[in-house]
Amino acid sequence: MSAPTTRELVGKPVAEQLYEETARKWRDRTGAPIPGLASVAVGEDGPFRLYQRQQRRSFERQGLRFREVVVPGNASMAELRSTLAGLNADPEVHGILLQHPLPRPLEFFAAMSEVSPEKDIDGVGIQNLGRLVTRQPIHVPAVAKAALEILRFYGLSPARKRVTVVGRSETVGIPTVLLLLMKGEWGDATVTVAHSGTPDLDAAVRGADIVISCAGKHRIVNRGNVKQGAVVVDVGVSGIPDPAKPGATLMVGDADAQELAGWASAVTPVPGGVGPVTVAELIRNTVVAWSLLEGAR
Repeated sequence: MSAPTTRELVGKPVAEQLYEETARKWRDRTGAPIPGLASVAVGEDGPFRLYQRQQRRSFERQGLRFREVVVPGNASMAELRSTLAGLNADPEVHGILLQHPLPRPLEFFAAMSEVSPEKDIDGVGIQNLGRLVTRQPIHVPAVAKAALEILRFYGLSPARKRVTVVGRSETVGIPTVLLLLMKGEWGDATVTVAHSGTPDLDAAVRGADIVISCAGKHRIVNRGNVKQGAVVVDVGVSGIPDPAKPGATLMVGDADAQELAGWASAVTPVPGGVGPVTVAELIRNTVVAWSLLEGAR
């Protein structure tokens, strides 16, 4: 078998298409308030503050309102829940995004119980996750949806394919599996789930036509466990020392992209793959929430 030319599944054109579709849903509604998101982070310092700035740029570029909310790093569970309850009651806030994981001893799902399923625009609260099991979600988790949206955009349907999902988190891995199992062209996959308790990870990955990795461990997906010609959607993000800049951190994915070049048929880059599409999905979910909430008023 000759080595394939590896296609780079870039996220930017996928996100731009989503932005165009989303804009048509709200910009023609005269007299209605502009859709708005509140992004909540715990602690002044940390990676989530960078994510908030990136989110702000994307939301404001689309003409949407964005509110940064920072809860002190030493906040109690009661204080975090009070902040979320206040945003949930605010009519100017259509979507609430709680950056996670939270520092201990704060509990993510307990905090998210203060957010209505309509405003839970990342689709990660217990109600939306439960509704996803029954195929009736109000919002689908943005990262999981982004991974499948990339496959859809590039015409790589998982239907009747063997797909391995590496990772089983409640907010990414499990929702991705549930979406892949739904009936239709963009589901109907035969899914294997690999995780930290899998006794032979390489064997679980090797037979897959499509690998979607969200483990957060660099090089866990490589030429040794990806079959030739497979598609790799790299959701995981982690930091390693930058060999070109001493003291700096380089953001990398789960896949060894250099090793997979000329081996896999397609790979999403990190950065520039799933990330931009995830933000576009958050914006789409915010507009859906806006439509639901403003229609009820």
